Amino acid sequence: MKTVHHWIGGKTVEGTSGDWGPVTDPATGAVTTQVALASAEEVDSAVAAAKAAYTTWRTSSLAQRTAVLFRYRALLDARRDDIAALITAEHGKVHSDALGEVARGLEIVELACGITTQLKGELSTQVAGRVDVAAIRQPLGVVAGITPFNFPAMVPMWMFPLAIACGNTFVLKPSEKDPSAANLLAELAAEAGLPDGVLNVVHGDKVAVDTLLAHPDVAAVSFVGSTPVARHIHATATAHGKRVQALGGAKNHMLVLPDADLDAAADAAVSAAYGSAGERCMAISAVVAVGSTGDELVAKIRERAEKIRIGPGTDPESEMGPLITKAHRDKVASYVTGAAAQGAEVVLDGTGHTVEGYEDGHWIGLSLLDKVSTDSDAYRDEIFGPVLVVLRAATYEEGVALINASPYGNGTAVFTRDGGAARRFQLEVEAGMVGVNVPIPVPVGYHSFGGWKDSLFGDHHIYGNDGVHFYTRGKVVTTRWPDPSEAPAGVDLGFPRNH
Repeated sequence: MKTVHHWIGGKTVEGTSGDWGPVTDPATGAVTTQVALASAEEVDSAVAAAKAAYTTWRTSSLAQRTAVLFRYRALLDARRDDIAALITAEHGKVHSDALGEVARGLEIVELACGITTQLKGELSTQVAGRVDVAAIRQPLGVVAGITPFNFPAMVPMWMFPLAIACGNTFVLKPSEKDPSAANLLAELAAEAGLPDGVLNVVHGDKVAVDTLLAHPDVAAVSFVGSTPVARHIHATATAHGKRVQALGGAKNHMLVLPDADLDAAADAAVSAAYGSAGERCMAISAVVAVGSTGDELVAKIRERAEKIRIGPGTDPESEMGPLITKAHRDKVASYVTGAAAQGAEVVLDGTGHTVEGYEDGHWIGLSLLDKVSTDSDAYRDEIFGPVLVVLRAATYEEGVALINASPYGNGTAVFTRDGGAARRFQLEVEAGMVGVNVPIPVPVGYHSFGGWKDSLFGDHHIYGNDGVHFYTRGKVVTTRWPDPSEAPAGVDLGFPRNH
């Protein structure tokens, strides 16, 4: 059986806690790997390695840092298939989807390669007689990232490339459900020339997380995961004086107006709701059909959903893979089986789906629930699976009010041909990321990703300008130098004396 250990100080370090976590192949249900779960002492050693590396990395030139990052980007590009294969083996997503994940992570590596312009300061000269004021940004120190199972390569790459480009050192605690991609990312960084200790990976569970949150040598924590855990991360880490960006869960809505192209809207709903088996925080999980659009839109979604091919991620013909664990599969299924009793019309029930030859895999089919009420479990909870709920609204105003009443505010979308309606929506909707005829509005790397309300705890979004600001702190320097002509007697600087 394969074993995954920690990466500390530029090398593989075997786990010593005696605790191990199982890693399954979601397509077969078989345990294929065991991952070492770190003790508090092992986390301490990773932080110590990062702290030691910080003393020299923080003073490295921007040219040195970007040279490493450019080489790193080339290695990631060359090994993208290998990274994607690890994602498929442990997460279950189809290979094409895994490749897309790697590509979105590479965007942030590319952003980090241009950190020289992002870290430029400001200078005001002659604010008073011979007085200049400069604003600069400096790194924080040792920073940590705690990342989820659904994007085991992309989300870490949303964090550590920018952090180390800014001069920090990094301790990554990836999900113990699919840990291998994180180790490969660290190994490639070392191959690119990243000094030992600048990037460290410790695997673990709550023990590792709580140790990082309270560690006196960790200056900041980045997190992506569910809202309850994000709230805990934010409260605990800030109580220990740390800077925190904690991205939580979502219930992303897609508002479909009566003038929308319903074929385009149905295509978008299917890809956004069921892609990656719905295991993404930017999935569209609720469609709000306005006016008379509901029946036709639901029929078009059903027609498309029934054609999605479900199978192992290694099969090139598969369009959707299994869920990450059996427990998660059963939880997702419970929302569908209980939907009718809470007033929903079950248009598609995917809970009985199996795949021939892979009967022990964590399979579930696509489910579509219509006429869902806002007080039902299927609407209120983040299901994180291939379940799409449809709600009806009589008017645009009613639809927007429904969306804004949600405690989440991660992403949202509107489908319409009316520019005025789209403009109103983007200004009135209470969410951090808005798509206009775009179902999953994940920003490109040089803009920042993050939601509102219970989808984000902390003041900074991830990557983009917010990411640079999160991983640095500002300093203002006020300087006054005497004129050279005022040099003390006997010191000749070659300047004329004032008479």
